[in-house]
Amino acid sequence: MSTPRVLVTPEAEAVIDQLRETHGPLMFHQSGGCCDGSSPMCYAEGDFRLGRSDVKLGEIHGVPFYMERSQFEYWKHTQLTVDVKPGRGSSFSIEIPLGLRFLIDSRLYTEEEAEQLTPVERVDA
Repeated sequence: MSTPRVLVTPEAEAVIDQLRETHGPLMFHQSGGCCDGSSPMCYAEGDFRLGRSDVKLGEIHGVPFYMERSQFEYWKHTQLTVDVKPGRGSSFSIEIPLGLRFLIDSRLYTEEEAEQLTPVERVDA
């Protein structure tokens, strides 16, 4: 069994469900850029243009999760968990009007988990 690179909390799943009802299919992207760049940003599918410098880490609650490749280099040794907390980030993520923000918790993989990592997928844009 492969080790997933990204997970999601039940609280974040509930918000994803709410956003999906309003906006339809969704996507997550974490760029490492300006604003809350180290926070995952949620968009309606297609509202954020992916590029060749992005990789897909996996899916959380049926939603693809992408990261900019150079940011991935910093995070590749950690398993990410998307969570949600009250508060406003300074991003363009679609949960912000709800008074919530997605954030990342991370932990290092064990040696055994690292040997069984799910491969990332390159984006061909």
